[in-house]
Amino acid sequence: MATAKRDYYEVLGVARNANSEELKTAYRKLAMKYHPDRNDGDKAAEERFKEIGEAYSVLSDPDKRQRYDAFGHAAGGMPPDFGSFSFDSAFDLFDMFFGGGAGRRRGRSGPQRGADLRMNIEITFEEVVFGGKRTIEVPRAGQCEECHGSGARAGTEAKQCPTCQGAGQVRRTMQSIFGQVTTAAACPQCRGEGRVVEDPCPHCRGQGRVEVRHTVEVTIPPGVDEDVTLRLSGEGEVGPRGGAVGDLYVGFRVRPHPQLVRHGQDIVFELPISIPQAVLGDHITVPTVNGEHVVDVPAGVQPGKQIKLHGMGVPHVRSGRRGDQICIVRVVVPAHLSHQERELYEQLGGREGKPAEVKKGFFDSLRDALRG
Repeated sequence: MATAKRDYYEVLGVARNANSEELKTAYRKLAMKYHPDRNDGDKAAEERFKEIGEAYSVLSDPDKRQRYDAFGHAAGGMPPDFGSFSFDSAFDLFDMFFGGGAGRRRGRSGPQRGADLRMNIEITFEEVVFGGKRTIEVPRAGQCEECHGSGARAGTEAKQCPTCQGAGQVRRTMQSIFGQVTTAAACPQCRGEGRVVEDPCPHCRGQGRVEVRHTVEVTIPPGVDEDVTLRLSGEGEVGPRGGAVGDLYVGFRVRPHPQLVRHGQDIVFELPISIPQAVLGDHITVPTVNGEHVVDVPAGVQPGKQIKLHGMGVPHVRSGRRGDQICIVRVVVPAHLSHQERELYEQLGGREGKPAEVKKGFFDSLRDALRG
């Protein structure tokens, strides 16, 4: 039977709310302790080192960490095995924390990846509830049509870099506390691409890309809120000279509704009624995201009373289950009365110099309504 994986936070010895610096500090301390170069032939230390690397590779990545926090080791989309995460030499470990680039560039020679982009779009209250589609224009760096992204003038092509012989890296040997180690760094002539352009394309000046306006269709999921960000893979900027395309991150700004307010998965509506409606009851038409709806206001209703319209709220972004609409009763007391209205109120009486008897205060009822 396979051994169950330990919790990644337990592996690094950090709290679940640890920030990136705390994660890095804990990882550096443990990686130094269990690095194979300091534990020659110790299989247990080697396995512990791999476990530490696996935990850090997940928790240091915001997307992977979010999935891990939600689903644990069964999180979808995570690589099934992180055992290959290791350092080829002790220098890689120092390089990662003290500003070098060899550890990050190992095995990654070639054109640079394009930048990620972020855009915010304004959506309506109804789109929050029902979702929808939007077509947006994204200004970005796109592939040059003249050279097809190569950066070389039409009829020519980029050549192998003479400095690194196409490897994109140059290697050097240095002495460390662990002995002699060999490191790799990006080639200074080709900047890690492995190829150089001798006759650059005049249209893009050898970059292989130009400014364009790219059209993207965004699907708005029902239940989305302003704290949700969508990642559209491959919709960011094209990398220079044939580099991979970055991603586009789309955030949302919700246009306020004139009468409805979102409260979690519920929608709150303040229902103003007159004194006669409060005393005698009434059937009142109220607005909802599904259109107008008639609610039954019972006779003798008290201020702050909540009337629920089940299933007329905001759907959960994952389950799709909708919340409720809560209509909170507010009794409107007229500030000005006609002579006839005043006489009618005088006939009703009730001015005895004592507080009116109420079972619950307005603010107590309002708090109960918002708590659901």
